[in-house]
Amino acid sequence: MSEDYSMTSQDSRVQSMFNRVTRSYDKINSLMTMGRHAQWCREVARRADLTASGRLLDIATGTGEIALAARRRYPGAEIFGVDFSENMLAEAREKPGADGIEWEFADAHQLRFEDESFDAVTHGYLLRNVSDVERVLREQYRVLKPGGRVVVLETSPPRGVLKLVLSVGMSVVLPLLGQIIAKDREAYTYLKSSTLGFMSPAEVAAVMERVGFRDVDWATKYFGTNVIMWGHKP
Repeated sequence: MSEDYSMTSQDSRVQSMFNRVTRSYDKINSLMTMGRHAQWCREVARRADLTASGRLLDIATGTGEIALAARRRYPGAEIFGVDFSENMLAEAREKPGADGIEWEFADAHQLRFEDESFDAVTHGYLLRNVSDVERVLREQYRVLKPGGRVVVLETSPPRGVLKLVLSVGMSVVLPLLGQIIAKDREAYTYLKSSTLGFMSPAEVAAVMERVGFRDVDWATKYFGTNVIMWGHKP
């Protein structure tokens, strides 16, 4: 098991924010990606490449989109969906197919699971919201079996002219959607800044390799603003 970890003030703020925006989360994700978010979650599940009786851990499961996609794709697998937002977990438990998944409260910085206990680890939009990216990835490496795969869905900061256009657009559109749909402009202002200020795929890959993952690669989505990354534990 990992050494003890104490939640930082940043972690607490992010936890509070996700507890507030639960009801609007899926709708705004769909709007911001023009309906592509569900498709990306299915791709993450596919790239996990589970065997018929494999074990998958979906961290920062939120409302359960990746975990539920994995449940449909791998009907014989054992799937855990964990999150540190109780409200998100409550929403996930109400979705069709949710009774086939073990839903648990968990902090990604310190997982309760034993070493080498999963065949795959997945997560969506986790890393940009944690206070210690390397520690979180080390935890994932720890709980994976040798040969196990990690698959990551994340935002990717745009570059060049596209960065200027999207920065202006997100500065206006995302907080406005938050105000209209979620009644929480502050939360979606944070999500805008965490998206634009996050690491590039190459920087994330460097951290993944530093903690031990091999054959790290990625595919960008939606004009390079989102990315699916993967690697394996040797």
